[in-house]
Amino acid sequence: MRKRHLAGAAAAAIALPLVLALPAQSHGYINLPPSRSALCGAGGVSWDCGDIQWEPQSVEGPKGFPSRGPADGAICAGGDARWAPLDDPHNGAWPTTRVTAGQQLTFTWYIEARHSTTNFKYYLTKPGYDASQPITRASLDLTPFLTVPYNGRQPDATTTHTATLPSGRTGHQVVVAVWDIADTGNAFYSCTDVQF
Repeated sequence: MRKRHLAGAAAAAIALPLVLALPAQSHGYINLPPSRSALCGAGGVSWDCGDIQWEPQSVEGPKGFPSRGPADGAICAGGDARWAPLDDPHNGAWPTTRVTAGQQLTFTWYIEARHSTTNFKYYLTKPGYDASQPITRASLDLTPFLTVPYNGRQPDATTTHTATLPSGRTGHQVVVAVWDIADTGNAFYSCTDVQF
C-alpha cells in the first residue's frame, strides 16, 4: 500500500511541472502588420520580451475599453502583468511599419481559439504622441477609426480587416486593436507600431 502511495506521489511530482509548463489556452493576435506580440513571438526585437515570446496570442484582459478595461500604461498587455514588456515603450524603439495617412491598411489576426465575438475596434494615438511614453487613454483618439461588428459570430482562424488610416498623424504612432468577446467579460489587446 505504501509503495503504491509513493509511486502515485512520484508520478504527481513529475506531472505537475509538465502541466505548469504547458501554454495557457491560446486565442489570437495581429501578425500583420506585426504587432508587439508578434514581434516578440518571432524574436523580432533585441530586448527580452519575457513570457509573451512563447504566448503572443494570450494578451487577454477585461473588456469595455475605453471606459473600462486595462489601466493606463498597461493597455498593450491587457492589464496582465505577465505581458508587461509589451507596455514598455523602449524609448520609442519598437519596430514600425511604414504607412501614409489616408492609405488602406489591412490588419491580419492569427486566431487559435475562435470565440463568439461582439466586435473588433481599432484606435490610433493622437497627433503629437510621444513614442517614448506608455500608451494611455489620454494619448489615444478614443473614437475608433475602424469598428467591425460580428454580432456573436466567430471570426475565421485568419481574420482580416481593412481600414483607411486617419490623417493628421506624423512620425511614430501606435494602433491599439481590441477584440471584444461576446460570451465572456474579456477582450484581446494588440498594439502595432507604425511610422507615418
